Amino acid sequence: MINIPMRTEGAWKKDTLLAVNTLKPGKILNAQNIEGLNRQREAPGRAAGPGGNPGAGSARVSGLPGEPAGRQVQSMGTPAAAPAQMKIPALVHPIQKGQKVLLSSGRPIRQADICLGWNSTDARCDVDVSAFLLGENGKVIGDDWFVFYGQTKSPDGSTVFEMDGVTDREVIRVDLSKLASSVQKIVFVLTINEAAEKGLHFGMLKDAYIRILDHRDQTELVSFSMTDYYTNVISMMIGELYQHNGNWKFHGVGNGVAKDLAGLCGLYGVQVSG
Repeated sequence: MINIPMRTEGAWKKDTLLAVNTLKPGKILNAQNIEGLNRQREAPGRAAGPGGNPGAGSARVSGLPGEPAGRQVQSMGTPAAAPAQMKIPALVHPIQKGQKVLLSSGRPIRQADICLGWNSTDARCDVDVSAFLLGENGKVIGDDWFVFYGQTKSPDGSTVFEMDGVTDREVIRVDLSKLASSVQKIVFVLTINEAAEKGLHFGMLKDAYIRILDHRDQTELVSFSMTDYYTNVISMMIGELYQHNGNWKFHGVGNGVAKDLAGLCGLYGVQVSG
């Protein structure tokens, strides 16, 4: 079972993943504060990021202990406003769904910024980004080898989650020089928070993209814009970095599943209690 130091005192549960929205990194979770936070948590949404973000019309909650920047709850009795739209950056080197390309700019790539963005047609859509670091068997190399808003760094320090980007909604930075040799693939996933409970799906999203930048000068190496938005999907594997013959390549995936973040943990081998 997953046991993350300074994150939780037990296995990840679906309720734990929801409750961690309201905790700063470093806050220890236990049964008492998880239960209390779940009672206080009402209708989560993100603060307006670059170009705005779903959750407009929400009020920042300042009374919760350890509330992280960027998380909100809907004001009681306040109807959700139309979702603000972000300006999609120019995608310089786009590839098609299913295409695989070498991650290169004519020089060795050490650090890459994986930048993600999207828009929605429904203000209730609160999208989360996560990365799963996989071994040769397609499973995480350990229960704590996935990075998301509640666990912002991989054990080797190579993969770091940024809450918000400047041009993009969220950024995951990967230092390939620090990456554990057993990691053969990193899958980047978009998940709609509380989708099953609220009847949300990827048919309510649009403009979703992923672009890979060389961290040194922010030069785009490759990008992929989603074309298929399925109404029976709540999590989307938008793209992945993987090793092939000693080189790193990028694959534009654009396929999804009807699983939430807890379900994805099980899919990629992270043991999650019921």
